[in-house]
Amino acid sequence: MIGRRESQGEAARPPTHTPESLSCSRGARARSCPAVSDAAQPGAKSTKQGQFFSRTSVLLRMMPLTRMTLSQGKTVLLWISLLALISLAIFTYLVRDEKGTLMDSTSSQAFPKDSRRNENTSWMRSKTFPRKGGKTQERPVAVVKGTPAGSPSDSLLLCCRGEHSTEEPKEALPLSSWFHPSARAEVSTMSLWSAPIVWDGTFERDILNSHYKRQKVTVGLTVFAIGKYLDKYLKDFLVSANTYFMAGHNVIFYIMVDDLLKVPEVKLEPQRTLQLIWVKQHNRWQDISMMRMKTIGDLIERRIRFEVDFLFCMDVDQVFRSHYGVETLDTSVAQLHAWFYKAERSAFTYERRPESAAHIPYNEGDYYYHGAVFGGTPLQVLNLTRQCYQGILQDKEQDVEAIWHDESHLNKYFLLNKPTKLLSPEYCWDYKIGSVTDIHNVKLSWMPKEYSKVRDNV
Repeated sequence: MIGRRESQGEAARPPTHTPESLSCSRGARARSCPAVSDAAQPGAKSTKQGQFFSRTSVLLRMMPLTRMTLSQGKTVLLWISLLALISLAIFTYLVRDEKGTLMDSTSSQAFPKDSRRNENTSWMRSKTFPRKGGKTQERPVAVVKGTPAGSPSDSLLLCCRGEHSTEEPKEALPLSSWFHPSARAEVSTMSLWSAPIVWDGTFERDILNSHYKRQKVTVGLTVFAIGKYLDKYLKDFLVSANTYFMAGHNVIFYIMVDDLLKVPEVKLEPQRTLQLIWVKQHNRWQDISMMRMKTIGDLIERRIRFEVDFLFCMDVDQVFRSHYGVETLDTSVAQLHAWFYKAERSAFTYERRPESAAHIPYNEGDYYYHGAVFGGTPLQVLNLTRQCYQGILQDKEQDVEAIWHDESHLNKYFLLNKPTKLLSPEYCWDYKIGSVTDIHNVKLSWMPKEYSKVRDNV
């Protein structure tokens, strides 16, 4: 500090008349040097030496100023970087939902990061799609041909915009007006809690169709086609569903895939639309099976509940064989397992370990339900998927995995929350069982289970 003040006092003095003395006085600000005073004396040094000291003193004078400028520059750059990071964080928070998917504010559709750079979308149109007010519009269906870049999001919505409905739940028909349990005396047609078990021949199709057409219902169908399942099963499932699932009624297919390029193009019948949802692949098929509960729940909460009145969730390795109609609709719908509908309760393959959230003791249980088909109103399905997923998370904390994964948790859910309608094995039949007199008309059947070809870890 003393040297700096002295240099300031030196700088205040008037300059001498010679360039050498001017240069030396400037250099004296940085340090006191006898050579400087010597250089100011006439004849003390040569002209070259005077020039050398002149240039050196100028450089010495500039060095502290240069160091100060670099230090200030670094500080400014640091603050700019910090502000940029804060701005980016705020922007990301505002434009992302809690799942991490970027939202399109114009259509409320989610896209994976960077997917728009490679997007090449061709549009098909179903002929007509009635709005919930009765008016008819053309409804676009997107078949995405570009491969989206990797996304951390669990799920990705593409395609159509939905119409948000605030209507009250649809009016139900009295059971006695369409259901005739005595028509199939050889099988059980009513559950212990008086819920109908629907078999071929027990219902009045015309009455039901007329009722639900007046109600202008829309039915959703979700299906996952991940990895090799997409290649092997999706086309047959879609073609058969387009023909037989809820024929004559409004249908939205929600297809979850991990590769949009591989989705087959299917010409849809009138009143049908298809929505592609990109989902992340998991290493184990067990995780894919269990994570579908979370994905379906998220999709219902964010979108499906505004678009449909009833929702079914099915496995893709099945094919529709005949009319699968509105006789299946109800608040909460469960599917009887084809291999266990005649079995004793002790033979059911429930999760028996008490440490699992899916645990069902040997002395409890009503039926064994198949996880390949379940449905109901969107809010009921949402409740089912949320509770099953919570059970899965609880098991992970206990380092336990239920014996039949999400199906085990589904059976526990239906034990505690009785379904309002049960579907007979005709609605999900396995032809490997052979010829059974109970089965009159198969609506949906299992495809051959070639696990060695479609699962990486069998």
